[in-house]
Amino acid sequence: MMDIPLNLSEISAEMLLDYLYPDSEKQWVSRDKGAFYRNYNPDILGIDEENRLVKLSRDGFLRLLPQGMIVREDELKGDDVKERYDEIHRRVRLLEDAFLPFDTFYFRRSLVAERQVSELLNRKLEFILKKFFDFDLAGESNPYVKEAAVLLPYVNNWKGNLDFIRLLLADLLHCKVVLRKGSYATDDDAACWLPSVVYHLLIPRLSADSYQAKREEIEPLCRFLKEWFVPFDVHCEILIKEYGHSPRIGDRSVMNYNAVL
Repeated sequence: MMDIPLNLSEISAEMLLDYLYPDSEKQWVSRDKGAFYRNYNPDILGIDEENRLVKLSRDGFLRLLPQGMIVREDELKGDDVKERYDEIHRRVRLLEDAFLPFDTFYFRRSLVAERQVSELLNRKLEFILKKFFDFDLAGESNPYVKEAAVLLPYVNNWKGNLDFIRLLLADLLHCKVVLRKGSYATDDDAACWLPSVVYHLLIPRLSADSYQAKREEIEPLCRFLKEWFVPFDVHCEILIKEYGHSPRIGDRSVMNYNAVL
């Protein structure tokens, strides 16, 4: 039986089971132990993964019965209290087993509803990106672009933030990124200069072949960032740079991918 830590106490059983076991909503059996436990326990009291049994701190159909059908008013008075208490618990267990199919049916319906809501939320992002940004998230094949695309609804907040782009590149590509800022002009007689930025992706131990493969892999991401996050008047380059390698005479080492020693 798997115990659920208390720091998950605010997560509903449907949400947690849909996340952990997304294809098992029709297999779970639920035992509702009573809402009293919910005061100091998570929604799920325990999970039996092998038998697909979940114990919940919720009231089930048993709660709908009048109290007198389970315990008579004076039943725990007088002698032999322990025996009568055990008898009450036996009745409760029998009634819980009798109502188990109803509790389970209701819980499975809740699991199906949770899965449908989760699917709708996942499709919501695809709909928003297609409707407002003309971006086909489902049809995008590059994994880096798919990860970065979730930021499109917030592009107005981050466009032109050059350091944010550096952090985004570093997070997506798992490498150190150095930002160099400068300026450029379209001709020598220009009255003003325009900003330019260069992002150096410091990736160690790249051969000429692996450099070319990496370049092709990140090219869609570079185009995506330039289109959506870099202002149109900023000249932007994203370059892969070798670092952390000390060439020796006799080695065939690539130096910045434009010369071979």
